Amino acid sequence: MIKGLNHAGIVVNDLEESIHFYSNVVGLPVDRMIERSGEPISSVVGYEDVHIKAALLDLGDGHFLELIQYFNPVAVERPTEERAVLGGSHLAFTVDNIEETLIYLNKNGARILNVPVEVVPGRFVCYMRDPDNNWIELIEDSTLG
Repeated sequence: MIKGLNHAGIVVNDLEESIHFYSNVVGLPVDRMIERSGEPISSVVGYEDVHIKAALLDLGDGHFLELIQYFNPVAVERPTEERAVLGGSHLAFTVDNIEETLIYLNKNGARILNVPVEVVPGRFVCYMRDPDNNWIELIEDSTLG
């Protein structure tokens, strides 16, 4: 049975650019770099002669964010910017000050999609896009103490 979450992975266009954003801007430390090609990774991801590079960034508590750049096959652009699509995903980060974080991330490559909204008393939420158009959710929750 499932014991817990190990990591979440997202495909990126430029691994170095994404490492810069998630490590230097967001503040997640790089745990390790990985490069894989051929077997057995080809069987895992389902592409013949695959070649990928990845970075594992430490989210804390034994969890990681895996940034993956495909060199073979080359990744294709997401066909839609709609959020309500099957397979759509996002990364949600808890923040101390949502307004400051929103402005900071926007100045450093993220695109704002909505201003923070109070979804329940004391809990503010907003969406952004990272430089590769992956969804980021920011959550400020004063009820958590």
